[in-house]
Amino acid sequence: MKVEKTIDKIDELLTRGVAKIYPSKEKLEQVLRSGKKLRLYQGFDPTGTKLHLGHMVGLRKHRQWQDLGHEVIFLIGDGTGQAGDPTGKKKTREKFFTQTELRANSKDYLSQASKIVRFDGPNPIKILYNSDWLNKLTTIDILNIAQNFSLQQLIERDMFQDRLKMGETINMREFLYPFLQGYDSVALDVDLELGGSDQTFNMLAGRTLMQAMKGKEKFVMTTPLLSDSKGAKIGKSEGNVIGLTDPASELYGKIMSLGDDAIIPMFTLLTDVSLKEIAKFDTQNDAMTLKKQVALIIVTQLHNETLAKEAQENFVHTFQKKEIPEAMEEIKCKNGELLSEVLVQNKILSSKSEWRRLVLENAIHDLSENKNIKDVNLKVSDNLILKIGKKKFLKVFIQ
Repeated sequence: MKVEKTIDKIDELLTRGVAKIYPSKEKLEQVLRSGKKLRLYQGFDPTGTKLHLGHMVGLRKHRQWQDLGHEVIFLIGDGTGQAGDPTGKKKTREKFFTQTELRANSKDYLSQASKIVRFDGPNPIKILYNSDWLNKLTTIDILNIAQNFSLQQLIERDMFQDRLKMGETINMREFLYPFLQGYDSVALDVDLELGGSDQTFNMLAGRTLMQAMKGKEKFVMTTPLLSDSKGAKIGKSEGNVIGLTDPASELYGKIMSLGDDAIIPMFTLLTDVSLKEIAKFDTQNDAMTLKKQVALIIVTQLHNETLAKEAQENFVHTFQKKEIPEAMEEIKCKNGELLSEVLVQNKILSSKSEWRRLVLENAIHDLSENKNIKDVNLKVSDNLILKIGKKKFLKVFIQ
C-alpha cells in the first residue's frame, strides 16, 4: 500500500483526522503559515489504566504537531479526574476517584503513549499534571471562573437533558467539570487544545475562559471518534477497550472483530495509507482482506512487523482454516455481568451447571484472545467472540 507523501504538511495537519476547528480552519492555517510555533495540549483523565485505539487518533495528531516543531503537552488529568467528566454518561458515576488513585492509574500512560509520540529526543512532548494547579484554586478563584458561564449554558448539554427526562441525578461535582477543564487552558496559557469531538463543549469552555481571563484567542481542534460495529465509541466508558499495549494476537483479533463499517475510519485515522487509495477501497467485496491489512498495519505500529505477521497467521489458522462464520448470533449484556448468567438468560445454555461442565472441559473458547475460558465466575469486561462446543459461535456485546 502507498503511504501518504504530502509535501504540504500543514494542509495534512488541518484536514486528515480532523472533525472541526474553532473558530475556523482558515484562521488557524493563516497563523501556521506565518511560521508561528504554537503551544498546545490534550488532557487524559486516568479513570482507567489503559490507553486505547480511540486515544491513538489524538496521539497520532500529537505526533504531527510535534514533528512540525510545535510545543505539545501531554496533560494527565489527575485534577479534572476527581470531578468526573459527565460527557456521554447517562447516569452520575457511582465512584469518584481520588488524586492518589488517578496518579496510580496513570503510571503506565507514558510508556503506552510512547508507542506513538516522543517523550525524549528532538522536540519532546512535555508531561504535566493538572492537579498541580486545580487543587490549589481558592474559593474566589472558583467564583471568578464560574462567573463566565450561565446555568442555561451548562444545563443544555445533551447528556444533562437526557438525564432530566429520565429523572436521573445531575451531580454538582460533575456539573462543574467544564470549568476545571476550561481552566487548564488558562493555567497552561496555550494557543490550541486538541481532543475528541465528544469533548467539544469542554474545550470551548476553555476558549471562553481564555478570552475572558487572558484576552487571548485559543484554537480548538477536534478529532473524529473511532467507533465499533454498533456505533459505540471505543473507550473505557463503553467497556470495549482495545488497548495500545494489548498482546499482538489479542490486538489483532479485537480489530478483526470490529464491524466492516470501521474499516475506512481505521485506515483514515490510524494509518498513513494515502486518502486516494482509501477512496478506491471496496469494503463490500474486499472487507476481510482490507480488515486484515489495516489490522497488520496497526499491530506493526504498536508492536513490530514480526509480531504482527505472527498475529495474522494465528488469526488465519484460528478463524479461516477452521471455517468460523462471519455471521453469528449476537447478544448484549452489561459490563460486569457474569458470563454464565448472560448465556443462560439468553438461552444459549440451559443452565449454570452446563456452563460449568463446558468450562471444565475446555469447550468454551474466547476467539478474540485465542484461549479457552477457564474461570467459571468470569465477568464480562469486553466484547467477546465465543466458540461454544464444536459448532456454536456467538458474539457478546457490552451495551
